Amino acid sequence: MASPKDRKKKRKVEHLEPAGEKIYIFCEGEQTEPKYFQGLEKMIKANPIYKNVVHIHIEGVGAETLRVIYAAEEYVKSNKLKNANVWCVYDKDSFPSQDFNAVSKRAADLNVQQQDVVYHTAWSNQCIEYWFILHFAYYTADNDRRYYRQFLHEQFRKLGWTRYEKNNEELFEIMTNKGDPKRAITYAQRQLKDFEGKTDSQSAPATKVHLLVQELAKYLPPTISERYL
Repeated sequence: MASPKDRKKKRKVEHLEPAGEKIYIFCEGEQTEPKYFQGLEKMIKANPIYKNVVHIHIEGVGAETLRVIYAAEEYVKSNKLKNANVWCVYDKDSFPSQDFNAVSKRAADLNVQQQDVVYHTAWSNQCIEYWFILHFAYYTADNDRRYYRQFLHEQFRKLGWTRYEKNNEELFEIMTNKGDPKRAITYAQRQLKDFEGKTDSQSAPATKVHLLVQELAKYLPPTISERYL
């Protein structure tokens, strides 16, 4: 019969094992995306259950499309990563369609070639601001990204800010507390479904950022995760 000490140790292991995960996020930009995900990471670290068992690395690459996944590959090789999930966060912007489409293909090829690391793509067409817009409205017009920022400027003014700023340190908190993350995920899923059979570059406006957000949200404190899941 196990001693009380052994039973206590066993319960602790069973409690922690499901959360063991290593997540590496490589962002095209050096401000907006990293700051948003850093806000999410900060909230995860505030969760006493998962803060020490989920490793999150966020890096702003400062390069477009294919260079993001190349940077991720180099990091994986240099650091000899094993059993990790690597996410590439990037925008279509005005980059060539073939380059934009090639990132998902490269990720799929890498996943076939090896099993130690799983590569994922979290793209936005045209830009990550589309993901932010979905927190406030179901936006389906394929407008130039300048209109996305104009929409966000107006929304942020209603919330008490002067305008939407790409380097806002509170981006994640604003989207969580002032927007509707759960609805944004539903909208993002609906848009992707409308583009089934289309290439990434043909899917506009659309985003896959919600896939990464959903993956991370399960580690948030319950009062916050319930706004996402």
